[in-house]
Amino acid sequence: MNKIYAQALLLATLLPVVASATVPTYDFKVVHSYPHDPQAFTQGLLYRDGFLYESTGLNGKSSIRKVDLATGKVLQSQNIPPQYFGEGMTASGDTLVSITWQSQTGFVFDLKTFEMKSQFAYPGEGWGLASNGKELVLSDGSATLRFLDPATFLEVRRVKVTADGIAVDQLNELEVVEGEIFANIWHTNTIARIDQRTGKITGWIDFGKLYPDAGKGPNGENVMNGIAYDAEKKRLFVTGKLWPKIYEVKIVPRK
Repeated sequence: MNKIYAQALLLATLLPVVASATVPTYDFKVVHSYPHDPQAFTQGLLYRDGFLYESTGLNGKSSIRKVDLATGKVLQSQNIPPQYFGEGMTASGDTLVSITWQSQTGFVFDLKTFEMKSQFAYPGEGWGLASNGKELVLSDGSATLRFLDPATFLEVRRVKVTADGIAVDQLNELEVVEGEIFANIWHTNTIARIDQRTGKITGWIDFGKLYPDAGKGPNGENVMNGIAYDAEKKRLFVTGKLWPKIYEVKIVPRK
């Protein structure tokens, strides 16, 4: 069985999520829903000090934003230069760090003023970005997660993400939740829970029933893509590209 066929078989058999002997499936409960800009092509989402921060994509429409959770109002924004297709974003110290899709370029913004402070380069594509407190975690659409030094943006290590020994690619938006990496699987309603050290998927979270219109919008691109975690209050938020709502959810075992 070649690699491409194995990966296709994995996605066909495990997504929508089907529990295996070693990788359990989790369901969810909606705790609350909040308004979300339906024009936001969400690429990155994070929670910091009472506010959501969001990065949006598409050439000429890419931006970073500070958003009021309760109302969905954009309180502050900064456009990314129009030649770039914005992707994931995370907070690092007193900055916001964002990446771009195929330009091999990332940007560092002041967290308070949104002023662009610097930019940096990295090889390959950029999809999702998160922070574990010590390193930045970057996905590039492959089955590999790269861990970067937050000061130099140089790669310090990498892990291959697998489920039952099979590599899982299409890893997109990322968030670190209680020590685990949560990763959207692109064009699915599934989040993988990943062990940072080994890359092994420890669980699937099935969000197939969260937003009925997911994947049914223009070009089918209004897919799930956005994970944020409020570590203080233990709140998990998810959304998607062009979705009208952000959902606060609780992860529960599948019965």
